Amino acid sequence: MLTSTLEQPLPTPRRHEKYDRLIAAARALPKLRVAVAHPCDEAALVAAFEAAELGIIEPILVGARAKVEAASAALGADIGSFRLVEGTHSHEAAEKAVALVRAGEAEALMKGSLHTDELMAAVVRRDGGLRTARRLSHCYVMDVPGHPTPLIVTDAAVNIAPSLEEKRDITQNAIDLARALGVETVRVAILSALETVNSRLVSTLDAAALCKMADREQITGAVLDGPLALDNAIDLGAAQIKKIRSPVAGQANVLVAPDLAAGNILAKSLTFLAGADAAGIVLGARVPIILTSRADARLTRLASCAVASLVAAAERARRVLPEV
Repeated sequence: MLTSTLEQPLPTPRRHEKYDRLIAAARALPKLRVAVAHPCDEAALVAAFEAAELGIIEPILVGARAKVEAASAALGADIGSFRLVEGTHSHEAAEKAVALVRAGEAEALMKGSLHTDELMAAVVRRDGGLRTARRLSHCYVMDVPGHPTPLIVTDAAVNIAPSLEEKRDITQNAIDLARALGVETVRVAILSALETVNSRLVSTLDAAALCKMADREQITGAVLDGPLALDNAIDLGAAQIKKIRSPVAGQANVLVAPDLAAGNILAKSLTFLAGADAAGIVLGARVPIILTSRADARLTRLASCAVASLVAAAERARRVLPEV
Protein backbone atom coordinates (compact mmCIF):
# COMPACT_ATOMS: atom_id res chain seq x y z
CA MET A 1 0.00 0.00 0.00
CA LEU A 2 1.29 3.44 -0.90
CA THR A 3 2.30 5.68 1.96
CA SER A 4 1.19 9.31 1.93
CA THR A 5 4.00 11.83 1.74
CA LEU A 6 2.53 13.33 4.92
CA GLU A 7 3.20 10.03 6.71
CA GLN A 8 6.76 9.59 5.51
CA PRO A 9 9.47 10.42 8.07
CA LEU A 10 11.49 13.57 7.49
CA PRO A 11 15.00 12.90 6.16
CA THR A 12 17.68 12.86 8.84
CA PRO A 13 19.98 15.88 8.48
CA ARG A 14 23.36 14.78 7.18
CA ARG A 15 26.25 15.01 9.58
CA HIS A 16 29.58 16.46 8.50
CA GLU A 17 32.06 15.07 11.02
CA LYS A 18 34.99 15.26 8.62
CA TYR A 19 34.58 18.98 7.93
CA ASP A 20 33.68 19.65 11.56
CA ARG A 21 37.03 18.17 12.62
CA LEU A 22 38.93 20.34 10.11
CA ILE A 23 37.16 23.48 11.30
CA ALA A 24 37.79 22.64 14.95
CA ALA A 25 41.50 22.11 14.23
CA ALA A 26 41.71 25.47 12.41
CA ARG A 27 39.93 27.30 15.24
CA ALA A 28 42.66 26.10 17.60
CA LEU A 29 45.29 27.90 15.49
CA PRO A 30 46.06 31.63 15.35
CA LYS A 31 43.77 33.51 12.97
CA LEU A 32 45.00 33.31 9.39
CA ARG A 33 45.50 36.73 7.81
CA VAL A 34 43.77 36.47 4.43
CA ALA A 35 43.75 39.02 1.61
CA VAL A 36 40.28 38.76 0.05
CA ALA A 37 40.49 39.97 -3.56
CA HIS A 38 37.51 42.01 -4.83
CA PRO A 39 34.82 40.99 -2.30
CA CYS A 40 32.20 43.15 -3.99
CA ASP A 41 29.07 41.04 -3.72
CA GLU A 42 27.20 39.27 -0.96
CA ALA A 43 28.38 35.77 -1.87
CA ALA A 44 32.04 36.82 -1.74
CA LEU A 45 31.70 38.70 1.53
CA VAL A 46 29.68 36.14 3.43
CA ALA A 47 32.45 33.53 3.24
CA ALA A 48 34.95 35.94 4.77
CA PHE A 49 32.49 37.10 7.43
CA GLU A 50 31.53 33.59 8.51
CA ALA A 51 35.14 32.39 8.76
CA ALA A 52 36.07 35.53 10.69
CA GLU A 53 33.17 35.04 13.12
CA LEU A 54 34.45 31.55 13.92
CA GLY A 55 37.96 32.88 14.49
CA ILE A 56 39.50 30.99 11.57
CA ILE A 57 40.67 33.98 9.52
CA GLU A 58 41.37 37.68 9.86
CA PRO A 59 40.24 39.07 6.49
CA ILE A 60 41.80 42.03 4.72
CA LEU A 61 39.24 43.25 2.19
CA VAL A 62 40.80 44.43 -1.07
CA GLY A 63 38.37 46.17 -3.39
CA ALA A 64 36.42 49.31 -4.24
CA ARG A 65 35.17 50.73 -0.94
CA ALA A 66 31.76 51.76 -2.27
CA LYS A 67 31.07 48.30 -3.69
CA VAL A 68 32.33 46.48 -0.61
CA GLU A 69 30.24 48.68 1.68
CA ALA A 70 27.16 48.20 -0.51
CA ALA A 71 27.58 44.42 -0.39
CA SER A 72 28.05 44.44 3.38
CA ALA A 73 24.97 46.64 3.82
CA ALA A 74 22.94 44.17 1.77
CA LEU A 75 24.09 41.45 4.17
CA GLY A 76 23.32 43.58 7.19
CA ALA A 77 26.96 43.20 8.25
CA ASP A 78 29.48 45.73 9.52
CA ILE A 79 32.95 45.82 7.96
CA GLY A 80 34.18 48.51 10.35
CA SER A 81 36.43 46.09 12.24
CA PHE A 82 38.14 44.85 9.05
CA ARG A 83 41.02 46.46 7.21
CA LEU A 84 39.99 47.62 3.75
CA VAL A 85 42.55 48.25 0.99
CA GLU A 86 41.20 50.27 -1.92
CA GLY A 87 41.26 48.57 -5.32
CA THR A 88 39.25 50.37 -7.95
CA HIS A 89 38.64 47.31 -10.16
CA SER A 90 39.09 43.57 -10.01
CA HIS A 91 42.51 43.48 -11.71
CA GLU A 92 43.90 46.06 -9.31
CA ALA A 93 42.34 44.26 -6.36
CA ALA A 94 44.06 41.01 -7.38
CA GLU A 95 47.41 42.76 -7.75
CA LYS A 96 47.09 44.53 -4.41
CA ALA A 97 46.04 41.32 -2.66
CA VAL A 98 49.15 39.60 -4.02
CA ALA A 99 51.26 42.58 -2.95
CA LEU A 100 49.98 42.21 0.61
CA VAL A 101 51.25 38.63 0.64
CA ARG A 102 54.63 39.64 -0.76
CA ALA A 103 54.90 42.32 1.94
CA GLY A 104 54.21 39.73 4.65
CA GLU A 105 50.90 41.35 5.62
CA ALA A 106 48.78 38.37 4.54
CA GLU A 107 49.37 34.62 4.78
CA ALA A 108 46.76 33.49 2.26
CA LEU A 109 44.65 34.70 -0.66
CA MET A 110 40.91 34.33 -1.08
CA LYS A 111 38.94 34.73 -4.28
CA GLY A 112 36.16 37.29 -4.10
CA SER A 113 33.73 38.27 -6.86
CA LEU A 114 36.23 38.14 -9.69
CA HIS A 115 37.10 35.45 -12.21
CA THR A 116 39.59 32.84 -11.07
CA ASP A 117 41.74 33.63 -14.12
CA GLU A 118 42.11 37.26 -12.97
CA LEU A 119 43.34 36.25 -9.54
CA MET A 120 45.65 33.54 -10.86
CA ALA A 121 47.15 35.90 -13.46
CA ALA A 122 48.38 38.11 -10.62
CA VAL A 123 49.62 35.07 -8.69
CA VAL A 124 51.69 33.55 -11.53
CA ARG A 125 53.22 36.79 -12.80
CA ARG A 126 56.99 36.34 -12.92
CA ASP A 127 57.63 39.84 -11.61
CA GLY A 128 55.64 40.54 -8.50
CA GLY A 129 53.73 37.27 -8.34
CA LEU A 130 53.76 34.40 -5.88
CA ARG A 131 55.40 31.68 -7.95
CA THR A 132 57.66 29.04 -6.45
CA ALA A 133 59.64 26.22 -8.02
CA ARG A 134 56.53 24.06 -7.61
CA ARG A 135 53.76 23.91 -10.21
CA LEU A 136 50.46 25.38 -8.99
CA SER A 137 47.62 22.90 -8.72
CA HIS A 138 44.11 22.68 -7.33
CA CYS A 139 42.83 20.19 -4.77
CA TYR A 140 39.33 19.41 -3.63
CA VAL A 141 39.05 18.15 -0.08
CA MET A 142 35.84 16.17 -0.42
CA ASP A 143 33.46 15.03 2.28
CA VAL A 144 31.77 12.06 0.60
CA PRO A 145 28.78 10.50 2.39
CA GLY A 146 29.59 6.97 3.48
CA HIS A 147 33.34 7.41 2.97
CA PRO A 148 35.21 7.28 6.29
CA THR A 149 37.86 9.94 5.60
CA PRO A 150 38.20 13.15 3.57
CA LEU A 151 39.08 12.38 -0.04
CA ILE A 152 41.50 14.64 -1.90
CA VAL A 153 40.88 14.94 -5.65
CA THR A 154 43.41 16.67 -7.90
CA ASP A 155 43.69 18.45 -10.33
CA ALA A 156 40.19 19.53 -11.28
CA ALA A 157 40.61 23.25 -11.93
CA VAL A 158 44.08 24.51 -12.92
CA ASN A 159 46.21 22.16 -15.07
CA ILE A 160 44.41 21.16 -18.26
CA ALA A 161 46.71 18.47 -19.68
CA PRO A 162 49.65 18.15 -17.30
CA SER A 163 52.96 16.67 -18.36
CA LEU A 164 54.67 13.97 -16.31
CA GLU A 165 56.81 16.60 -14.57
CA GLU A 166 53.73 18.67 -13.79
CA LYS A 167 51.94 15.59 -12.47
CA ARG A 168 54.86 15.09 -10.11
CA ASP A 169 54.21 18.54 -8.62
CA ILE A 170 50.43 18.00 -8.60
CA THR A 171 50.97 14.77 -6.68
CA GLN A 172 53.44 16.28 -4.23
CA ASN A 173 51.14 19.24 -3.56
CA ALA A 174 48.30 16.85 -2.73
CA ILE A 175 50.54 14.78 -0.45
CA ASP A 176 51.67 17.89 1.41
CA LEU A 177 48.03 18.91 1.80
CA ALA A 178 47.05 15.52 3.19
CA ARG A 179 49.86 15.66 5.72
CA ALA A 180 48.88 19.21 6.71
CA LEU A 181 45.37 17.88 7.38
CA GLY A 182 46.82 15.29 9.75
CA VAL A 183 46.63 12.19 7.54
CA GLU A 184 49.16 9.77 9.03
CA THR A 185 49.49 7.42 6.05
CA VAL A 186 48.90 9.14 2.74
CA ARG A 187 47.81 6.64 0.09
CA VAL A 188 47.86 8.07 -3.44
CA ALA A 189 46.07 6.42 -6.33
CA ILE A 190 47.20 7.55 -9.77
CA LEU A 191 44.01 7.12 -11.75
CA SER A 192 43.42 5.88 -15.25
CA ALA A 193 40.80 3.79 -17.02
CA LEU A 194 42.86 0.63 -16.47
CA GLU A 195 44.90 -0.90 -13.70
CA THR A 196 47.52 -2.26 -16.09
CA VAL A 197 50.15 -0.39 -18.10
CA ASN A 198 49.14 0.07 -21.73
CA SER A 199 51.38 1.95 -24.14
CA ARG A 200 48.34 3.26 -26.04
CA LEU A 201 46.97 4.95 -22.92
CA VAL A 202 49.48 7.60 -21.83
CA SER A 203 47.91 8.04 -18.40
CA THR A 204 48.92 4.47 -17.50
CA LEU A 205 52.53 5.17 -18.49
CA ASP A 206 52.54 8.37 -16.45
CA ALA A 207 51.10 6.50 -13.48
CA ALA A 208 53.82 3.88 -13.63
CA ALA A 209 56.50 6.58 -13.95
CA LEU A 210 55.12 8.51 -10.96
CA CYS A 211 55.25 5.38 -8.84
CA LYS A 212 58.88 4.83 -9.81
CA MET A 213 59.61 8.49 -9.02
CA ALA A 214 58.25 7.82 -5.54
CA ASP A 215 60.57 4.82 -5.26
CA ARG A 216 63.48 7.13 -6.10
CA GLU A 217 62.25 9.79 -3.62
CA GLN A 218 61.41 12.30 -6.32
CA ILE A 219 58.00 12.23 -4.66
CA THR A 220 57.98 11.89 -0.88
CA GLY A 221 55.66 11.55 2.08
CA ALA A 222 53.22 8.97 0.74
CA VAL A 223 52.62 5.50 -0.66
CA LEU A 224 51.76 5.57 -4.37
CA ASP A 225 50.19 3.03 -6.68
CA GLY A 226 48.99 3.24 -10.23
CA PRO A 227 47.62 2.96 -12.70
CA LEU A 228 44.42 2.25 -10.81
CA ALA A 229 40.85 2.53 -12.03
CA LEU A 230 38.57 4.44 -9.69
CA ASP A 231 36.75 1.36 -8.42
CA ASN A 232 39.84 -0.50 -7.33
CA ALA A 233 41.38 2.68 -5.91
CA ILE A 234 38.63 3.22 -3.33
CA ASP A 235 36.83 -0.12 -2.96
CA LEU A 236 38.59 -3.09 -1.36
CA GLY A 237 36.13 -5.54 -2.85
CA ALA A 238 36.80 -4.31 -6.37
CA ALA A 239 40.57 -4.49 -5.77
CA GLN A 240 40.29 -8.04 -4.48
CA ILE A 241 38.25 -9.14 -7.48
CA LYS A 242 40.97 -7.76 -9.76
CA LYS A 243 43.61 -9.45 -7.50
CA ILE A 244 45.41 -6.16 -6.97
CA ARG A 245 47.67 -6.38 -3.95
CA SER A 246 49.02 -3.05 -2.73
CA PRO A 247 48.83 -0.80 0.34
CA VAL A 248 46.87 1.74 -1.73
CA ALA A 249 44.27 -0.24 -3.67
CA GLY A 250 40.87 -0.03 -2.04
CA GLN A 251 41.94 2.54 0.55
CA ALA A 252 43.31 5.56 -1.31
CA ASN A 253 42.81 8.94 0.34
CA VAL A 254 44.33 10.96 -2.54
CA LEU A 255 43.11 10.56 -6.13
CA VAL A 256 45.29 12.02 -8.88
CA ALA A 257 43.32 12.40 -12.11
CA PRO A 258 45.01 12.02 -15.52
CA ASP A 259 43.86 15.48 -16.66
CA LEU A 260 41.58 18.37 -15.72
CA ALA A 261 38.55 17.01 -17.55
CA ALA A 262 38.68 13.71 -15.70
CA GLY A 263 39.32 15.39 -12.34
CA ASN A 264 36.52 17.90 -12.84
CA ILE A 265 34.02 15.22 -13.88
CA LEU A 266 35.02 13.06 -10.93
CA ALA A 267 34.64 15.88 -8.39
CA LYS A 268 31.32 17.09 -9.80
CA SER A 269 29.97 13.55 -10.03
CA LEU A 270 30.70 13.05 -6.34
CA THR A 271 29.11 16.41 -5.56
CA PHE A 272 25.93 16.17 -7.62
CA LEU A 273 25.31 12.43 -7.65
CA ALA A 274 26.71 11.33 -4.30
CA GLY A 275 25.92 14.47 -2.28
CA ALA A 276 29.56 15.22 -1.49
CA ASP A 277 30.87 18.60 -0.36
CA ALA A 278 34.00 19.98 -2.00
CA ALA A 279 36.30 22.46 -0.28
CA GLY A 280 38.74 23.89 -2.83
CA ILE A 281 42.28 25.20 -2.47
CA VAL A 282 45.18 26.03 -4.80
CA LEU A 283 48.66 24.97 -3.69
CA GLY A 284 52.19 25.49 -4.96
CA ALA A 285 52.27 29.27 -4.58
CA ARG A 286 53.96 31.02 -1.68
CA VAL A 287 50.68 30.88 0.24
CA PRO A 288 47.48 28.81 -0.02
CA ILE A 289 44.75 30.26 -2.24
CA ILE A 290 41.13 29.78 -1.20
CA LEU A 291 38.73 29.32 -4.10
CA THR A 292 35.09 29.47 -3.08
CA SER A 293 32.09 29.26 -5.37
CA ARG A 294 28.76 31.09 -5.25
CA ALA A 295 27.13 27.66 -5.11
CA ASP A 296 29.15 26.50 -2.08
CA ALA A 297 27.26 25.69 1.09
CA ARG A 298 28.19 27.56 4.27
CA LEU A 299 30.05 24.56 5.71
CA THR A 300 32.02 24.11 2.49
CA ARG A 301 33.15 27.75 2.56
CA LEU A 302 34.24 27.40 6.16
CA ALA A 303 36.04 24.14 5.39
CA SER A 304 37.97 25.82 2.56
CA CYS A 305 39.18 28.49 4.98
CA ALA A 306 40.03 25.83 7.56
CA VAL A 307 42.05 23.87 5.03
CA ALA A 308 44.03 27.02 4.13
CA SER A 309 44.72 27.67 7.81
CA LEU A 310 46.03 24.14 8.35
CA VAL A 311 48.20 24.37 5.21
CA ALA A 312 49.65 27.71 6.33
CA ALA A 313 50.44 26.25 9.74
CA ALA A 314 52.25 23.32 8.11
CA GLU A 315 54.17 25.71 5.85
CA ARG A 316 55.43 27.61 8.87
CA ALA A 317 56.82 24.36 10.23
CA ARG A 318 58.78 23.37 7.16
CA ARG A 319 61.12 24.96 4.69
CA VAL A 320 59.84 27.63 2.31
CA LEU A 321 59.87 26.62 -1.36
CA PRO A 322 62.51 28.51 -3.40
CA GLU A 323 61.16 31.30 -5.57
CA VAL A 324 61.70 31.45 -9.34
